[in-house]
Amino acid sequence: MSDHLQLRFLGVGNAAAHDLGNASAVLEDAQGGPLLLIDCGPTVLPAYQTRYGALPNAIFITHTHLDHSGGLENLFYRLACEHVDLPPTRLYLPTHIIPRLHQQLAEDAFKLAEGGINFWDRFQVVPVGDQFWHAGHAFRVFAVNHHGYRAAYGLSLPGRFVYTGDTRPIPEVLAHFAAQGEVVFHDCALRGNPSHTGAPDLVASYPPELRARLVLYHYESKAAAMQLRALGYRVAEKGGCFELRREASGGDRLRRVV
Repeated sequence: MSDHLQLRFLGVGNAAAHDLGNASAVLEDAQGGPLLLIDCGPTVLPAYQTRYGALPNAIFITHTHLDHSGGLENLFYRLACEHVDLPPTRLYLPTHIIPRLHQQLAEDAFKLAEGGINFWDRFQVVPVGDQFWHAGHAFRVFAVNHHGYRAAYGLSLPGRFVYTGDTRPIPEVLAHFAAQGEVVFHDCALRGNPSHTGAPDLVASYPPELRARLVLYHYESKAAAMQLRALGYRVAEKGGCFELRREASGGDRLRRVV
């Protein structure tokens, strides 16, 4: 198994930034093969198929807002009607979001007019608590600060990266999960609100050493991205890819690749 991994963004925008795509990323191997899709909003599945020429076989969902989970309905349709020979897609779900996701997507017994199939029949649901294994890697899961208690979650691969999902600043959480020099892919718009981080919040909440490791996404416009860069931050772009390398010294090097 290669020690090199990449994180590629299929979308970087907030729910209203349609031209930027729904915020979503794919953990890739060193050859660019997809290992794990993080979030699946409505714009994500077409972007994934354009990039990889296939449907995703493993997904982690951070929370149930539709710009992060709404694409699962389209994926169900494709698996149930067009690609019936494919195995179910593995779906890693934090245990506390499963009831709400079931209400949103799976409660209806007639997802297809003909009936005869349950929504979950085309997914292999793997409930996760604090951690899970996938593709030989041990991932860690943590609650973030988005709308409500245990309503949204982030993902980390120790020594490699932290992906916050949608959140307000979480300094205590990152002090623990980003303690090994990991790059932190962080929700941040130019202007924050009660559910999302804004640029002034970063300065108020995080020390300079951590801010230097941030890569920002889930912003409101291309103009906002330019202003975030002018403030000295790295900003993810739709289609952009970041290569994560574990160095012999134990540190990780992050560089942007095409």
